[in-house]
Amino acid sequence: MLPLTPPLEPMLAKSADAVPRGGGMVFEPKWDGYRLIVFRDGAEIVLQSRSGKPLNRYFPEAEVMLLDALPARCVVDGELVVAHDGRLSFDLLSERVHPAASRIELLSRQNPTSFIAFDLLAIDDTVLLDAPFTARREALEKVLSTGPNVHLTPVTDVPEVAEQWFRLFEGAGLDGVICKPADSAYTPGKRTMLKVKHARTADCVVAGYRWHKTGDVVGSLLLGLHDDAGVLHHVGVCGAFPAAQRASLVDELAPLRLPAGDEDHPWLGDPPTPHQRRPGAENRWRAGDLPWVPLRPDRVVEVAYEHTEGSHPARFRLNPRFVRWRPDREPASCRYEQLDEPTRYDLDSVLRGEVRARS
Repeated sequence: MLPLTPPLEPMLAKSADAVPRGGGMVFEPKWDGYRLIVFRDGAEIVLQSRSGKPLNRYFPEAEVMLLDALPARCVVDGELVVAHDGRLSFDLLSERVHPAASRIELLSRQNPTSFIAFDLLAIDDTVLLDAPFTARREALEKVLSTGPNVHLTPVTDVPEVAEQWFRLFEGAGLDGVICKPADSAYTPGKRTMLKVKHARTADCVVAGYRWHKTGDVVGSLLLGLHDDAGVLHHVGVCGAFPAAQRASLVDELAPLRLPAGDEDHPWLGDPPTPHQRRPGAENRWRAGDLPWVPLRPDRVVEVAYEHTEGSHPARFRLNPRFVRWRPDREPASCRYEQLDEPTRYDLDSVLRGEVRARS
């Protein structure tokens, strides 16, 4: 039996505005995938998610590659990713979490995962949680067998290199930079590390809202952006409001509510234009529409976001955060072109820790 068993909380990170320069830190790229703690005990392997749930059924090919790459008895912390066209694809990774076994098997062949290892928590009967990070890293380098789909994350102790990684590696689909005290222990569930992530803002049309679960205040605003043809697409929701603001939004938005039966709205009435995204669409987990209240698309809101996903059209991956109303902006000016697209960067170069732009 392993000296550490699932579920085990991963060590976490708190946000920082910039790469620290005080010394005594080790920096890694922040991978954009599923956090994974891997428990291997002989022929048995458990792939544990950040929340403590097993993910084995969704990633059968990961079990095989990790049995080949890891020592017989160990616990390793890392990230599961999918690479496509020279960059990470969170969309393709998310598709793997599917209720149908046949779909999982097909996607495991079409879009196989890769594992990026970045910490060793136990080896044989020895627990390494209290060892300094530099010692855990050195031990991981000795026992991990890297290959086409198993990698050891690059590290540097030079802040200037970490800042270059932060600027360049986003073009390969990465998320930012992780900063670890070199002498720190592994602290499950605690935010011992720092993370420096990319963040941006966008001006979006408010074209509707959904009620809060209490039923009497606004739960979330439905956000839209126009494409080059002027078609308004649903790109996500903004919903992290204080209780008082949720209540005040009901009155604030009341003049924009469309009368019952009025379908003069870009997301109502006639079938959507090809590829138009509307709110409440079915997906693999939900059948049917989620009810929402249509508003005249006359208001503009600025939101903070980190990433988009999908294409033709894209959408916000995580719910963006409300920043402010923009009464100075016309809804027609809220277009996709304002969303930043980082310069492409070669993923293989990231895995080698190289700071070299793709030609």
